[in-house]
Amino acid sequence: MFSSVEAGLIYAVMALGVYLSFRVLDFPDLTVDGSFVTGASVAAVMIVNGANPFAASAAALLAGFAAGVATGLLHTKGKINPLLSGILMMIALYSINLRIMGKSNIPLLQEETVIKQITAAWQQAGWDDVLNRALSFTGFAPRTWAVLAAMAAVAVVVKGMVDWLLKTELGIAMRATGDNQPMVASFSANTDGLIIFGLGLSNALVAFSGALVAQYGGFSDIGMGIGMIVIGLASVIIGEALFGAHSVVRATWAVIGGAIVYRLILALALRVEFLETSDVKLITSLIVMAALIVPNLWAAQKEKRRKRRKAEQLERGEAVAGAETNYKSV
Repeated sequence: MFSSVEAGLIYAVMALGVYLSFRVLDFPDLTVDGSFVTGASVAAVMIVNGANPFAASAAALLAGFAAGVATGLLHTKGKINPLLSGILMMIALYSINLRIMGKSNIPLLQEETVIKQITAAWQQAGWDDVLNRALSFTGFAPRTWAVLAAMAAVAVVVKGMVDWLLKTELGIAMRATGDNQPMVASFSANTDGLIIFGLGLSNALVAFSGALVAQYGGFSDIGMGIGMIVIGLASVIIGEALFGAHSVVRATWAVIGGAIVYRLILALALRVEFLETSDVKLITSLIVMAALIVPNLWAAQKEKRRKRRKAEQLERGEAVAGAETNYKSV
């Protein structure tokens, strides 16, 4: 369960990228399944070849930005349907990722990664002993708090940057483009440029998350991005259903919370005896279905109760009016 929270914080960065494309730009971007692996493969290849893991993670972010820009160009300049643009780029990235890695899998267990460096620095500082003594009354003492603390810091920093961007003039224009592109275009705004930049930023975050996941898991694999868009959507939908999305700040917090809750639900589901690790994609689909259906059912029930209360109030009002009329007539 502890590792599920760690993983949830790493995937939260990817979910924030999905939030930018699906919620802010209203763009069904399936590039995510490919750009996630692009980030992992770029970081893995650079680390294996002796590059600094932090520089490799930054390069992964830039590679993801390039992939998102390519999707945006296909849609805006190539006039290709948004959904088809993402699918085409996702398919193209499969071959590109294989070219980058040179093979289908690159192990990183013996390499120096961001996770290893952060863990070593954290343990050298002795923070694990401090936290374990402070929380000794709980009886819970993980191997290290380093990954949790570092990934929580990364998720909060990325969230803060996204919040800041969406409150700037550029961010407001992006949000307006997602809400009503023809109206924004009528004010002579460059909606094509906004979409291209937004998709680039979205996939940059996705690729950065892929790089962190590869270093966290100890490998980069060509198939690790399959279904990633569903995981991102699950995080966004679950977060909005549980925590609400009445403002940008609250929505981004909800996305992070949704990513963590999703990983916890997945971990609990895999504890069921008749479910196996190979059922992860099935469980993910069921979680998304539930996240989509349950809020609608709940809203429908609330609306029924509201209408029932309104009808009862009208009946009581009519009864009172009828009694007053009878009294006056008498």
